[in-house]
Amino acid sequence: MRDVQLGSHTVRSHGIKVARTHKFDWLILIFLVVLVMVLKIVHPFYRFVGKDMMNDLRYPFKTSTIPSWALPIIAIVLPASISIAFYFHRIEVYDLHHSILGLLYAVLTTAIITNAIKVTVGRPRPDFFWRCFPDGKELYDIVTGNVICHGEENLINDGHKSFPSGHTSWSFAGLGYLALYLSGKIKAFDCNGHVAKLCIVFLPLLVASLVGISRVDDYRHHWDDVFAGGILGVTVATFCYLQFFPAPYRMDGWGPYAYFQMLEEQGSSNPTSAANQQTEGSNMIRLSRIYTNRSPANDLEYGRV
Repeated sequence: MRDVQLGSHTVRSHGIKVARTHKFDWLILIFLVVLVMVLKIVHPFYRFVGKDMMNDLRYPFKTSTIPSWALPIIAIVLPASISIAFYFHRIEVYDLHHSILGLLYAVLTTAIITNAIKVTVGRPRPDFFWRCFPDGKELYDIVTGNVICHGEENLINDGHKSFPSGHTSWSFAGLGYLALYLSGKIKAFDCNGHVAKLCIVFLPLLVASLVGISRVDDYRHHWDDVFAGGILGVTVATFCYLQFFPAPYRMDGWGPYAYFQMLEEQGSSNPTSAANQQTEGSNMIRLSRIYTNRSPANDLEYGRV
């Protein structure tokens, strides 16, 4: 099956033009970064924690298997590096720009929703007891029965941010976006039945799942915190991906909307040069449909048997 060979739109030739077209999107992105930082320092809601509730919150306080500084590497740097690798393979700035812009929107939007829910719900973490009573000496209000913590304030505040899991939502946002991106690039749903392509698509989701499992193993989250974080991350990643790219199962799922819009604009201004590129794309889609709809009768018709 033929493929459309891109390569006439580099960062040097079209990068500034593409960035200017989406300058307001980048400005909003900066605002989202600031909002994420603000929500990180917002004081969480202190939910009532009675003595009888502490039985489920006595798990050991231990260091995280995956520290917070590793999250941007897993959720942003790794998927972005894949997009950059595809850029050097095909030299198409439209794909590079929109893949990274969509990725950043997916992760930052997920982070905002996650942190907003965290500080509003105020659910205690499984290791809350040792955050509240680091010396093991319990103290409760004689009237309300609520805990009177004497641990470090920052640990107590973080101890009220269990739901949903931020590590999990970040991982599924970035790696879920990567899974969608890869499925479009390698044409995982081209009806040819290549299981190896699905293995490539599932790999980022497996890594994100392992990140979520580590949060339960580290006693930083309850299992439903991780489940909710995963659903949140995948949902936001899907919406953000479809904002810039067609669905991976579509014939044109290998490229961003902006690329095809650019071809249409070139077609109206320079019909001759753009017609060649559009013809290649049409041939690819037409041949793909013929290949997909093959049957014994069609094989006889086209002389394959």
